[in-house]
Amino acid sequence: MIKFLDLQKVNLQHQAEIEAKILEVFRSGWYLLGEKVKSFEHNLSHYIGSKYAIGVANGLDALRLILRAYIEMGVMKKGDEILVPSNTYIASILAISDNGLVPVLVEPEINTYNIDISKIVEKITPKTKGILLVHLQGRIVFSDELKEIAQKYHLKVIEDNAQAIGAQWQGLKSGNLGDAAGFSFYPGKNLGALGDAGAVTTNDEELANTIRALANYGSNQKYVNIYQGLNSRLDEIQAAVLDVKLKYIDHENTIRREIAKRYINEIKNPVVILPENPEHENEHVWHVFVIRSEKRDDLQAYLTENGIQTLIHYPIPPHQQEAYKEWNNLSFPISEKIHQEVLSLPISPVMDTMEVTKIIEIVNIFKILK
Repeated sequence: MIKFLDLQKVNLQHQAEIEAKILEVFRSGWYLLGEKVKSFEHNLSHYIGSKYAIGVANGLDALRLILRAYIEMGVMKKGDEILVPSNTYIASILAISDNGLVPVLVEPEINTYNIDISKIVEKITPKTKGILLVHLQGRIVFSDELKEIAQKYHLKVIEDNAQAIGAQWQGLKSGNLGDAAGFSFYPGKNLGALGDAGAVTTNDEELANTIRALANYGSNQKYVNIYQGLNSRLDEIQAAVLDVKLKYIDHENTIRREIAKRYINEIKNPVVILPENPEHENEHVWHVFVIRSEKRDDLQAYLTENGIQTLIHYPIPPHQQEAYKEWNNLSFPISEKIHQEVLSLPISPVMDTMEVTKIIEIVNIFKILK
């Protein structure tokens, strides 16, 4: 079986370095808010190009904390609206509603699966205070038009960069395009920890300081609490692991691009719709390689029978989830079509040429057998 993602193999590449760093943490006797977190935050901010990076417990908390900080700073208040793509993982939306803000869904472009920037202005009201961009599947969504919209309507631009670390737009990395960005280092991400982990990047000193305090029980001095905060801290072990793997992220993203290029050039099956390749290859880091097909379920079953593991990202769009039952009667036809047809093929920096070749051959044969 060709695994969708062989996490064990991904991490074993760096076994010696990771084990050495974990042993350093173990022997140090310091397990939270120590030197490993400081080192990773420094290296992450340097890599992204931002002034500040704050390690937090996970990607959802990263987004929650950004929005909560804006509320504490008086930039936003409960009841304000945040635009967010209707085609996204539900965490993007949870972060908004968890803060008492109102998610306003915007349809995606069918070819990129990312928010359709041309549809943003029609959703703006006097209550709109921000746009939560999701660089879905590893592809940056950004433009000069978006910057102009944000400036004209005084909107904060928040990036959900859970899937696109290392992607670039006009020389700037994702995570340094808007006012703040949230990162997830869930084990399956391009930069993955050995458990849950996340971070926020920003160039706004007040925002960074507010987030750091909020994530530490609302405190920036022990036993002195400025805010009604929460506990969302990146621990020393995960920071140490991430610091090792950060050094290899560009190389591993390059391998992902090479696999994606082969898929796009060599998959010729007419029942398969391939993802659009951006004009500039560095705009995409291919966190997942998502195809579409009206015969998606048959194709997935066929690939499983032939020893190829696939996943569906994601089978149910947010507006059809029970958690947001108030949206269940709404129609977002482009999102619904995407969710009904998408299928993710294996892509990772530890796949070999023969595995990629087999996947291409099996996908191409599907039209003959079915």
